Amino acid sequence: MDLSAYRALWQTRGVFALLASALLARLPVMAALVPVSFLAKDAAGNFGWAGVVAGAYSVGMAVGGPIWSRLADRRGGRRVVIGTGMAWGVAIAVLALLPDEWYRLMPLVSALAGAVVSPVTSTLRAAWPRLVQGSRLRAVYALDATAQEVLFSIGPLLGAVIVSFASPRAGVLVAAASAAVSIWWFGLRQPPALKHDESAGARLTAPQLLWHRYRLPLIVAFGLFVTAFASISLGIVAFADDHGNRLIAGVLETVWAIGSLIGGVVVGALPGRRKSYVWRRALLVSIGMLVCVFATWSPVSLAIALLLSGCALAPTVGALYERLGALTPDSVRTEVFGWMGSGAMIGGAVGSSVAGLVVETFGVRYVWLMASILALLATLAVLHVPPHRPEENEAEEEVPSLAVTT
Repeated sequence: MDLSAYRALWQTRGVFALLASALLARLPVMAALVPVSFLAKDAAGNFGWAGVVAGAYSVGMAVGGPIWSRLADRRGGRRVVIGTGMAWGVAIAVLALLPDEWYRLMPLVSALAGAVVSPVTSTLRAAWPRLVQGSRLRAVYALDATAQEVLFSIGPLLGAVIVSFASPRAGVLVAAASAAVSIWWFGLRQPPALKHDESAGARLTAPQLLWHRYRLPLIVAFGLFVTAFASISLGIVAFADDHGNRLIAGVLETVWAIGSLIGGVVVGALPGRRKSYVWRRALLVSIGMLVCVFATWSPVSLAIALLLSGCALAPTVGALYERLGALTPDSVRTEVFGWMGSGAMIGGAVGSSVAGLVVETFGVRYVWLMASILALLATLAVLHVPPHRPEENEAEEEVPSLAVTT
């Protein structure tokens, strides 16, 4: 363990303020997941419909994500982030206020809400190389992935608590209101757009950006992982419903995220003196999900399995972020992370929809079997992606960091 990278990050101006504002900006979106699932289930009477509504939301994100990210690269992130954040709050509030007998409109409203999700994630990950370099950059991507697990820990739990003590409708409305404040704050911290270096040639088109021997496999692998994660999230909700206590959903999501948080913190503190292959970490995720298949006989056993399997999640996701950022030109880095999110949302749409059918047809435990197979496919996709090498840290440390304007 080597904590020097974390100490260096703490001393770098703007890093933790940016991370904290992004964390709060993404929290309402995460907190809305559990209430929206229960809202759709209560309105239609089955989890299959909850999967359809979640899938429509993911499709909307898949369409809107690259558009807003590309616009942020060219015009700067401030107006894009704030404008879409306000639109998301309005759309999600409309979803909450729909009468139950209008439940057939839920997928349409959900898709519209997904299409205007603020590009907080892509703008954040594109900003890191402007703030830090070398070993600090590797550590901050691990910390970013770990912080996201804090969201998966706190967000669903907050949503489940509001559902348990109030109602799903109240949970969605709280998420809509809090988004207006938190996304605004993050948007104000966005730097101006980077000017494209014309000497390097024309800015990459979308096909040129995506059709790359390493970038495309990384995006596909991330999409497969999110497919697995989305199916597990719905499986956890169904597991809690089967046991007659909806609060279990938030607790299990929290335990799963805590395991990922632990793994991310530990890996981010490793000295990084060896080559780091993404596929090795991805394989551990697949094995961990397979273990969960045999642990669904009680909430306690499943919680233990989720805690252990979660330890590989943040390290794997952080490695995907770092490799994609390192293999992408700076002038289109926000856009490529937008496409990464788009691929993830396509996977999320498939995962949520199929998971709902799997639960209704075969049972909850088979959701984890499906997730394990998807993670194995992601492992195969990144087999030939070059590893992070220790010498990259030494070369990049010589590049001066840039401060983000506030």
